[in-house]
Amino acid sequence: MDGSNGASVHAQPEWGEKMQKKLIAFEGVEGSGKSELVARLTAWLKNCGHNVLNTREPGGSVLAERLRQVILDDAMHGLDPLAEAFMYAAARRQHVVETIQPALANGFWVLVDRYIDSSLVYQGMVRGAGLETVEAINRLAVGDLWPGTTILLDLAPELALSRLKALPERVKNRFDREAFHFHEQIRAAYRTLALSEPKRFVIVDASLSPDALFALVRDRLLARYPELA
Repeated sequence: MDGSNGASVHAQPEWGEKMQKKLIAFEGVEGSGKSELVARLTAWLKNCGHNVLNTREPGGSVLAERLRQVILDDAMHGLDPLAEAFMYAAARRQHVVETIQPALANGFWVLVDRYIDSSLVYQGMVRGAGLETVEAINRLAVGDLWPGTTILLDLAPELALSRLKALPERVKNRFDREAFHFHEQIRAAYRTLALSEPKRFVIVDASLSPDALFALVRDRLLARYPELA
């Protein structure tokens, strides 16, 4: 899924494979356990002596966190899909420039809870803005800085939603409140996207216990990046 229209599209053409491989994204439906997993992996990497940044989207910078409040607000329920895609891309651009690029330039591993694939799935494939359109928008926003690895936490929507209900401390956003069919579509779209890019995606069973899921993803990352040991 190259989607490149020439060098003019790429905002940061100097960001190649060496930097991309240290950017690891985590994707999945709401309630799949991304945040807890990323926190545990961050602690593990730090214990192994690595410099690591744990960040999230939308968010990760002052401006992007403010945009997060707007994007996820219930009042945005009727937001046009293309407008939504542009808002996410704007937050992502600021996140990349202000947070991700500096960390990578300083040799950090960057673990990000949601990244470009969330936009491809939610706005491009499910909300109807168009996969190619949303990809082009994000190429303009981040250039070549796509993740070297994307971990997809695959989870049945019924289990994901039951987990959300069991987390009273979680502040629900408008995506949590979508109809069940929407969550089914999101899961299916993620799987379709992951299967189309098997070299980048690692699909894991997110129905596992937190300990088992952490061990599985840790081992999959070690297989890809032996230098993490």
